[in-house]
Amino acid sequence: MKQLQTVSGTKAAPPPRAAQTSPLERLSQALKGDLASVNAIILDRMQSDIPLIPQLAGHLIAAGGKRIRPVMTLASAALFGYDGGRQHKLAACVEFIHTATLLHDDVVDESDQRRGKASANALFGNEAAVLVGDFLFSRSFQLMVEDGSLDVLRILSNAAAVIAEGEVLQLSTANNIETTEEQYLDVISAKTAELFAAACEVGAVVAGRDPAECRAMREYGAYLGLAFQISDDVLDYAASEELLGKSLGDDFKEGKMTLPVIKALKNATPEEKAFWERCMGALEQKDGDLAQAVRLFERHNAIGRSLEQARGYAKKGIQLLKDLPQNALRKDLEDLIVFAVERQY
Repeated sequence: MKQLQTVSGTKAAPPPRAAQTSPLERLSQALKGDLASVNAIILDRMQSDIPLIPQLAGHLIAAGGKRIRPVMTLASAALFGYDGGRQHKLAACVEFIHTATLLHDDVVDESDQRRGKASANALFGNEAAVLVGDFLFSRSFQLMVEDGSLDVLRILSNAAAVIAEGEVLQLSTANNIETTEEQYLDVISAKTAELFAAACEVGAVVAGRDPAECRAMREYGAYLGLAFQISDDVLDYAASEELLGKSLGDDFKEGKMTLPVIKALKNATPEEKAFWERCMGALEQKDGDLAQAVRLFERHNAIGRSLEQARGYAKKGIQLLKDLPQNALRKDLEDLIVFAVERQY
């Protein structure tokens, strides 16, 4: 694998250990039959007599994505040996919640790309994207109710509410260079980690595991989500555009206060702080500003310190798995949380 490069071409992190396939690919292959059932449910439940609904939903769902969140539900259930079938509808439910949030996100962020293709709002308009997102949320609640478990309903409905709160919270941090690391973590805990946590927890719940094991899976999912999002925020400044699925530096252009920026600002000189205020606060950007931002990251080791924090979450996640069944799936889950940090594009 090539070493991770920033936009200025400077090395940002050491390469991960070589592997033929990623942990996510191994999990997806091991759960291939389950994933086929989930995909069939997704395709069936996104249908509607209103043609625009399956057309728009299908544009995003068919555009790719690794289905990591539904895979977490399937893997959690399989880790404990459960194969009763409830996990399939719940994994589809998790994917519908995620897809709905993507549709809403792209409208809020005015994004024109998603997974390397034109975003749904760019093709169909903001109004349609928001309303189809609402439709998918509704479908997810139908699937929760069909499962019949109050515990499942509590976990997933709470996740949907927390994600919405995270979206609103992010609005208050956008373009605000006074955003603290604690506020940033609050945002990604709600927007990203909460659904990972719920996806893992419901797999253990349907498997009938005791509260301690369900809690361990939930906390593992939360740490996976934190590690995943921090890595994503680093890669926005360091990835290949082709594989990133969007323009490099989109977070910078939108003035999003992600962890590398917050860490670079912590010990910034007055001149550096003025640069960040102009670029992120006022969104007055010019040619060369993105490269200058990366140079400031290098000066303050902001990328390296962000990745170290993500690695700390990965270690905590692995520790949570130590008392759970020791099998190939557990090993893949341990490898996955490391891969979430060290992945390269």
